Amino acid sequence: MSRCRRITAWLAVAAVALACPLAASAHAYLVRTVPSASGLVGGSPTSVQLTFDEVVEPRFAIVSVTDAQGSQEVVGKPTRSTTDPRTIVVPIRHVDEGWYLVYWRAISADGHPVRGAFTFAVGPNPGPAPQFAVPSVSESVATPGLVGFRTVVFLAVLLAVGLFVFRVVLLRPLAARLPDVSFRSVDRAIVIATAVGLAATPLYVDVATARFALRSPFDLGAVLPLVHVSAFGRAFLDLEIALALFAVAAGAALWVDRSGRSQRTIAELLATAGALVGAVALLLIPGAAGHAAQTAPRAVALGLDWLHLATAALWLGGLVGLMVLAIGLGIEHRREGLASIVPRFSAVALPSVVVLLASGVWSSVLHLPTLGALWQTSYGQTIIVKAALLLIAVVAAACNLLRVRPRLRSHTVGREVILLRRLVGLETVVVIGAVVGASLLTSLAPPAKALALESKALARVGPGEVAHTVKTGGYTLRFVAAPNRAAVPNAFTVDVSRNGTPVRDAAVKLSFTMLDMEMGEQQYVLTESAAGRYTRTAPALVMVGHWALNFTITPRGGRSFGALIVDRAGG
Repeated sequence: MSRCRRITAWLAVAAVALACPLAASAHAYLVRTVPSASGLVGGSPTSVQLTFDEVVEPRFAIVSVTDAQGSQEVVGKPTRSTTDPRTIVVPIRHVDEGWYLVYWRAISADGHPVRGAFTFAVGPNPGPAPQFAVPSVSESVATPGLVGFRTVVFLAVLLAVGLFVFRVVLLRPLAARLPDVSFRSVDRAIVIATAVGLAATPLYVDVATARFALRSPFDLGAVLPLVHVSAFGRAFLDLEIALALFAVAAGAALWVDRSGRSQRTIAELLATAGALVGAVALLLIPGAAGHAAQTAPRAVALGLDWLHLATAALWLGGLVGLMVLAIGLGIEHRREGLASIVPRFSAVALPSVVVLLASGVWSSVLHLPTLGALWQTSYGQTIIVKAALLLIAVVAAACNLLRVRPRLRSHTVGREVILLRRLVGLETVVVIGAVVGASLLTSLAPPAKALALESKALARVGPGEVAHTVKTGGYTLRFVAAPNRAAVPNAFTVDVSRNGTPVRDAAVKLSFTMLDMEMGEQQYVLTESAAGRYTRTAPALVMVGHWALNFTITPRGGRSFGALIVDRAGG
């Protein structure tokens, strides 16, 4: 393979590596309920308890318990359990026999809202389950306004760090060759990026917290007290403080910097080192507040997340730095300045591509349960779009590396400087678009691990009433689900036959696993209602979304076999 093709291949592969989220975010999952979902309790419970896989703030939680007529049974606000900080307790009044709908809304540690609904029955004779009107269980922070705010914060942080490194590491040697050249344009870009980040971060926290609390962002008296009680709010306040400290350290480093000197003084070295340490700490915060901090192995996940942010900052900061420098340099110094700095930037960008490749592949393994999740989920589809954007960026980078840089070295100016501007500009715009994609990714729930079950599915059915036939192990199964709606009683029927003959007296179990979020597994025994026909009516589909329905069938005197069907339940 030629050198040109090898470099182009490395750059193209980096697009896929960068497609992983800059800071994938964790989402709270409901792992246990008391009373249990679709369960029967012998007497009136005094409370409803919701246990999540992480600590959630009760002041952001909404829990409703209603009977078949829609009467509210909750008599107090949600509180945290004294024995388990992951459990929210909601007191309810004494309820009679019958069925009840529980609707809940909570905020994850990373600030993502999650909702759900389930039913339970109070016995001993609750009667048939009614058809409850289920509120929407779909909610996301992936709204245009919040994604826009998040993008501005990410861009500002990445640019502040990347431009500073570009200024103190890559540009400084240029001053020795061109002593009368000023780098004030780059210094101003650092100040602007930092100021935008310092202003946008608290605004984003206010708007996001108000949305989570279902209040107006202008109601500061109600919103501000809630900021410090949420892990999301504390994380972004930490980011604001770290960015402010970095701004002070970077300002001191630029103030004492004397670019004309061949060697740095002790004061310059200390100031620059302090600012770089501040940059390292600043880029650790998003991962520490997101999914990386909750992904095993934790140290590896945090390291990968930091590498994504650091290499993205170097690339984006270098691109914007080149554009600002090209504008700031006078015509008499433009060719010589670019001929000096473009090779230096390329030497930094290429190792960054290698690091992006390694960390990106590893991150994909950690965050995606299956390869199919790339095209089967909105999270994966966003990764694909982001990869396509970055592929355009690396093609532009390859043109710069393979065509423009050699001609700058050979003093062939012509239109190459104009071409450099256009390619770097295109590359910058597309990389910024990829950062928008990263902001969207951090606003979407990563695919649940249970999604890996989809690879074993014999069929995918729903929404709406289902009647579907599958074959496995020499048996024919005809599966019927009606009405196939969430949080209502559904009749599940499976006809089991072999060579056209009904299979009688078999033991049939049907388990339900939510694929869109971790909720544990429900299992029911189906009874034989006719020759080879096994049925059960139960409100097992407790939420709208995708469910894995796993049949375990043991024929009389035969060996057990299984059949898995993925069902999409509507509301």
